Amino acid sequence: MTSPRSDREARKGERPVFASPPGAAQPPPTGPPVWDGPPPMVAPPVQFTVLDRVKATLDRVSIRWRLTITYGVLFFIAGMLLLFVIYMIIDSAINGAWPSVTLTDAPIAYQQKFQEEWIWFRHLAIDGARNALLSRSLLALAGVGILAIIIGYLVADRALKPIQQMTTTARKLSGTTLAHERIDLKGPNDELKELADTFDAMLTRLNVAFDTQRRFVANASHELRTPLTINRTVLEIALGDPEASADLKALGRTLLEVNARNEQLIEGLLLLARSERELSVRKPVDMKDVAETAVDQLASRAEEAGVTMITELQSAETEGDPVLLERCVANLVENAIKHNLPESGRLWVRTGMVEGALVVQVANTGPHVPAYEVNSLFEPFRRLNADRVESAKGAGLGLSIVRAVVRAHGGNVSAIPRDGGGLVVTVRLRSR
Repeated sequence: MTSPRSDREARKGERPVFASPPGAAQPPPTGPPVWDGPPPMVAPPVQFTVLDRVKATLDRVSIRWRLTITYGVLFFIAGMLLLFVIYMIIDSAINGAWPSVTLTDAPIAYQQKFQEEWIWFRHLAIDGARNALLSRSLLALAGVGILAIIIGYLVADRALKPIQQMTTTARKLSGTTLAHERIDLKGPNDELKELADTFDAMLTRLNVAFDTQRRFVANASHELRTPLTINRTVLEIALGDPEASADLKALGRTLLEVNARNEQLIEGLLLLARSERELSVRKPVDMKDVAETAVDQLASRAEEAGVTMITELQSAETEGDPVLLERCVANLVENAIKHNLPESGRLWVRTGMVEGALVVQVANTGPHVPAYEVNSLFEPFRRLNADRVESAKGAGLGLSIVRAVVRAHGGNVSAIPRDGGGLVVTVRLRSR
């Protein structure tokens, strides 16, 4: 069996490949598994009405433009009503104020002809006045309507400024800025200021809760580690006594194993609590270096377990906490060593870029993993086949810590059963 470092040195200068003996099961490709089941059901095409399309379009419009459109529509409706009322009033005034002219000394035939011409000119003048009034009123309504839309947009923008301030403050909030970051909205005591003050009060309560949690984690770290360290020291001294009986030494070794498991459990819980908080450190990190460090640290443990580690490490840069990312990869490799075949197991570690995404993949041989139990393995204290008694394989927090670290870095982690037994865990992170 070759060590990971000698394996990398032998392949230096060429792209590493997976070397497996004939007949050995190969890990699945980096990408998602190919769907080879029955074809998916295809739903019939959905028919959209004009109203549905208008509603979908309005749902995509910002609230600022919706308020502007609302102001404009209301103004046009009010302007049209006002224009109609003014039109009817002026029409009635013109008809009532038009003078009547008679020719008393002219012949009757001439008077009738004159009255017909007078009425014709009267209707012509009234119709001209009506058309001029209507056309000019519509032009004025259009001009003032455009001005009303501009003013409505400015008014909506001013009315939404407090909400923009709340949004900006909420985006800047984090575990480190929660103590001093507040909206502190200035202005009249209206509904928006009441909302901002309520939000500030909620931030104060959250800050108290976060501060209490941080103090609890710090106190728990000290209070729980101290007695376990004392217990371990006392047990080691007792086991070192040459006059101790065989039964006493057997009991001491058992208690040491229990004590070590409790220490591991506490360390895992504290690391899980730290991983679920927002990152306080962001540095450029090459996952190739992180994976090499994790593999080197666990090489001796893999050798003791009879597991052969094969690496295919390519440069993949991201930004994050190097310590947490190293712990993430180390947990995956450690989990793959623990749940592997004794004396003949194999383990594959990959890093690189796949379709523009940073990918870290760890695959291992081992017992068959039912597909319906894969997702539950990422829950705290969950083990395969609900094994909560066996303590030799850890506290059940390894994959939970992996998921917390990956989520803190804005990535995702997934797992699928490996053909022939074992598991394939794939981590995808943001690249630089």
